[in-house]
Amino acid sequence: MLSEAEVLTALSTIIDPDFKKDIVSLGFVKDIRIDGQQVSLTIELTTPACPVKEEFRRQAEEALLALDGIEKTHITMSSRVTAGVSSKQAIPGIANIIAVASGKGGVGKSTTAVNLAVAMAQTGARVGLLDADIYGPSIPRMMGLCGFKPEVDIDSNKMQPLENYGVKTISIGYLVDENKAMIWRGPMVASALSQLLSDVAWGALDYLFVDMPPGTGDAQLTLSQKVPVTGAVMVTTPQDIALLDCRKGIEMFNQVQVPILGIVENMSQFICPHCGESSPIFSEGGADRLSSEFHTAVLAHIPLNIHIRELSDSGTPVTAALPDSEQALLYRNLAGEIARKISIINSRKINIPVVMQN
Repeated sequence: MLSEAEVLTALSTIIDPDFKKDIVSLGFVKDIRIDGQQVSLTIELTTPACPVKEEFRRQAEEALLALDGIEKTHITMSSRVTAGVSSKQAIPGIANIIAVASGKGGVGKSTTAVNLAVAMAQTGARVGLLDADIYGPSIPRMMGLCGFKPEVDIDSNKMQPLENYGVKTISIGYLVDENKAMIWRGPMVASALSQLLSDVAWGALDYLFVDMPPGTGDAQLTLSQKVPVTGAVMVTTPQDIALLDCRKGIEMFNQVQVPILGIVENMSQFICPHCGESSPIFSEGGADRLSSEFHTAVLAHIPLNIHIRELSDSGTPVTAALPDSEQALLYRNLAGEIARKISIINSRKINIPVVMQN
């Protein structure tokens, strides 16, 4: 009869491309059961958004079926999202906090954050989305939740996040009229963001995406001081003026020791809705030059596409409304890249020190 050791030996030929080790030594293989000519087991990955999940399954089936006497396999793919180690006070139940930021407004940062969150949730991950833009909250409209208000649990005195498309969300936009201007000084912004972080009953989340306001001010500093931020995703367009501000954003996160997961080049090309021709109306190659300068990756090139804009305005992100479209695929690939990078960071057990306020 086939032994468990033989099964593990066969599976040890499967190498994880990120960790550069085999899935057996990484501890991914669990619950091996051998019943006559059938082998059943579980491969537990570090994220449900693993880009090579199905490739692992295929390789495992081939390796097992090559063993003498094995005619059938049953492989269950599961995940347990890892969390890093930090000296800061984490939000209970939240494994990873990711800032989606830009130095400049109008580059599509909120659109990226919304579609990224929905795409990540579609992989089976538990996802939250916090709107940290106090002056210009856009998450309620983009997530189709305008007019709704969060309930408050009397016992815990915490707000219940509003959920749509599998994503839990919170925003100052749920608490004030959409047309009301928030005429607040910096300390009030910092206080509001702190409350949105700590006074919300998020529950268990694998990823909490934070849609940051433009710039490098109070909101960015408050986030980096209050909670352990796993990493930041920088959004820019290819034009020089946007790249200048994105560079400042990267420098700011470097100073507060938040890892840069990579750059998303939004509006990289304009896709004509009539002929399908693409044109680099905002220049080209900007994100690639910036990534080389800071030794980081370009995570995605997202085109300027009318469907993305129309669906965002209507409260149905393209990842939810057209999940099989080319545009949705770009965001799913982006989610996979970010999940992969987070798993690598967490495997190193980075201890990010507290940033002291002057």
